[in-house]
Amino acid sequence: MDAAGGAPVTRVLLLHGLWMPRASMRWMAGQLRRAGFQPQLFGYASVTEGLRGTLPALRARLSEPTHVLAHSLGGVMAVQTLQRSPELPVGRIVCLGSPLCGSAAAEGLASRPLGRRALGRSARLLSRGCKPWKGPAELGVVAGDSPLGFGQALGRFTGPSDGTVAVAETRLEGLADHIVLPLSHSGMLFSARAAAQAIEFLRHGRFRHPAGGNPGRGDSL
Repeated sequence: MDAAGGAPVTRVLLLHGLWMPRASMRWMAGQLRRAGFQPQLFGYASVTEGLRGTLPALRARLSEPTHVLAHSLGGVMAVQTLQRSPELPVGRIVCLGSPLCGSAAAEGLASRPLGRRALGRSARLLSRGCKPWKGPAELGVVAGDSPLGFGQALGRFTGPSDGTVAVAETRLEGLADHIVLPLSHSGMLFSARAAAQAIEFLRHGRFRHPAGGNPGRGDSL
């Protein structure tokens, strides 16, 4: 997708997930840099600030033409921000394992004595997710179906999951594309396959699905 002047957008803002540092996105940033993009890391206090505290700084970072690559809660943050400020010049968004439809694991954790404190100001955001996507940016999701994670003990998943987020929880209405890879929730952050699919979407607005295969499952990259 081109900027207003016709030049391709190469800037990509990377957002981390819950309880993760900004540095958790550095490996992905390196993959983007080698592919010709200009990655920038965005850090936020996922527990103590939540969306309300993060919103002003995130809006400021999204005020110039950019794409977004976000993991887990970071994807929910990005989508919610753009739903509140659809005028922001974001071209494409790739979410890695983001529970855009709400998280059963987060809801289960929030029901426990210390769980809501652990989720902090992001508890409601994770439990409720986002409204159907109707924004101008192209939104794609990479989901995982290798169930290695603590989320299985907190929420009852219907169907496959990445161990923390169910595949069904990532299928928000209005997506431009969706793909499922054999990855765990944290494993996505260091997966060459996930990085290649993210780069494919940032360049073309679609993932690369295997010819003749399941359109929701992609193992070719």
